[in-house]
Amino acid sequence: MNKDKLEKMSQVPGVIEQKDARMTREFFLESVEYREWLADIKKRITNTQVKVALAANKALIHFYFELGEIIFRKQSESKWGDGVISQLSNDLQKEFPDLKGISISNLKYCKRFFLFYGRLQDPQQHAPVENNTCRAIGQQAVDQLPWGHNILIFTKSKSLDEAMFYINKTLEEGWSRDVLALQFKSNFYFRAGKAITNFSMTLPPPQSDLAQQVLKDPYTFDFLAMTVPYHERDVERELIRHITKFLLELGKGFAFIGQQYQLVVGETDYYIDLLFYHVALKCYVVVELKNKKFIPEYAGKLNFYLSAVDSLVKRADDNPTIGLLLCRDKNNIEVEFALRDLKKPLGVSEYNFTEILPDELKSVLPTVEEIEADLHLLEAQAHERQLIEDQLGIDETDATDKSSIHGRHEHKESEGQDDE
Repeated sequence: MNKDKLEKMSQVPGVIEQKDARMTREFFLESVEYREWLADIKKRITNTQVKVALAANKALIHFYFELGEIIFRKQSESKWGDGVISQLSNDLQKEFPDLKGISISNLKYCKRFFLFYGRLQDPQQHAPVENNTCRAIGQQAVDQLPWGHNILIFTKSKSLDEAMFYINKTLEEGWSRDVLALQFKSNFYFRAGKAITNFSMTLPPPQSDLAQQVLKDPYTFDFLAMTVPYHERDVERELIRHITKFLLELGKGFAFIGQQYQLVVGETDYYIDLLFYHVALKCYVVVELKNKKFIPEYAGKLNFYLSAVDSLVKRADDNPTIGLLLCRDKNNIEVEFALRDLKKPLGVSEYNFTEILPDELKSVLPTVEEIEADLHLLEAQAHERQLIEDQLGIDETDATDKSSIHGRHEHKESEGQDDE
């Protein structure tokens, strides 16, 4: 087909459509410029979807807060009990059958939601402080979390500070609802930043404060189930086998570098239990595991490892390496004395996990059912013994009373004989 015929065919509408379709399939999808343009449009759509979802979630959280306030105010003014919530839920569901969030349980959650964040001045008072309620929701990032996360937080937190801690951590680390529930179960709020360290003396203020918040005490490795007896290397191996859960317990920012990381100092080989890099702190973190109670010698050895990593591994733009010593137990005063004059930044924490008895011991020890049966037997025996003692006490009282009456009778007879 010559050039003139092609030009004539290109003027026909159907041919133009076929040509455009062929260019879409063969040209545009192979074009780098088109792919970049398509990626940009996809990104804009995704961002818009996220913004719409966030805006919808924010509106929903504010609605639940206001609904909780309306319910609380009406119950306070009218002295209605919780029966009004059941009636309200039934009426709303008849009017809006497809609307979620108006069940009896969720309306009660709305009320608790308002009461929790409304009492900002005095958590003991019954009536929320009206002037602060909007600030609590609008300025404390409460409305940035899904409703399910919020329910967990305001039902399990004992104070506003604890709630704000979990809200901020959820936003920072992107916790799912299940992960948030696990953090509540492990009492993360009470463990965060509680490790004993010398960071204030060995790191500059911004770095020391951030590093302190990164470490916990104790660390809870409840995903481990160790059969006694076990050794430090066994714990280490299991932690690596559950590396995802281990990193979750360590917290955001930890990147695993290696296990039994080799260092050559002089002509001697040394092996670090676990080596990590913390992205936010921009430093290496040496973790040493001890299956015993803390002794000062452990801190000295870890201090040596930090010096070696700083000299052999750390780059010029990295911050000083931090050490974390995990022990089964510790005396805080001993730890403070041991860390006081060390030049390297160290922290000491405890760790715990589930211990399982070996099979040969399980066969010797009683089961839970056997222990419960023995306890019931002891309670029955104690009850029977008490009944016997009570009966003996009654019999002795009767005998004493009869003896006393008989004595008085004889005394009166003797007086009568004297009169005669």
